[in-house]
Amino acid sequence: MMTGEGKLSERLAGKVAVVTGAGSGIGQGCALMFARHGATVCAVDIDRASLDETVHTAEGEGNAIKAYEADLTDPAAVAALVAKIAGDNRRIDVLVNAAAVAEFVWIEEMDYETHWRRTLRGELDTVFLMTKQAWPHMKASGGGSIVNLASANAYVALKDSPALAHTAGKGGVLAMTRQLAMEGGPHGIRANSISPGMIVTSATKPVLERPELLAAVHEKLMVDRLGKPEDIAWLAVYLASDESTYVTGADFRVDGGALAW
Repeated sequence: MMTGEGKLSERLAGKVAVVTGAGSGIGQGCALMFARHGATVCAVDIDRASLDETVHTAEGEGNAIKAYEADLTDPAAVAALVAKIAGDNRRIDVLVNAAAVAEFVWIEEMDYETHWRRTLRGELDTVFLMTKQAWPHMKASGGGSIVNLASANAYVALKDSPALAHTAGKGGVLAMTRQLAMEGGPHGIRANSISPGMIVTSATKPVLERPELLAAVHEKLMVDRLGKPEDIAWLAVYLASDESTYVTGADFRVDGGALAW
């Protein structure tokens, strides 16, 4: 667990990094880690109270994070958000699309609007809308790095998990990332994705209270523990940094070996 305060390095110094879903979970982990490595972090979330918690945690470590509240499923709100971020910071170098909303329901009970469409809006539209708006600012800065959050569920179905809409959404993120890498190449814009396995967050804790699902997760692990947001954040730092300038169109599985069987 991360216990140090202040800067760990200057690996991201000079970079303006936008991290969505930064109020909790993986997004929060990435925002805090980026600040520890010298980035100017613009943290985005729909929940102001959660954003404030992230900001206060960073301040307690001796770092600063800028908070921006927005509904990332609203095209007009996203356009205004990115314009505000670009205006405040003069550039955008990194975009981490960690924000997501998903409904886990078996197909027999799945409602089109409430479950299916809500999940695809929350997992696909949020990535598209943020990337669409950030793209011209990255081009103007001479390039940048997009880090999308896919999922191990984009590759395999997990026994006892009603994740139909979620698997579709994250499978779409994988495909979008490859296409973005191709379109971004001439502009110096790189796009990669991270596919986490089971990460313990406020969103997954209720799911992990189901013994049968927890057993199914542990059965696939080669590392004898569940993941933490910091496990994803360390990789995101690499993908955001100049250390990875020859890396694009790739997906990185951070899953304790679950997909290697």
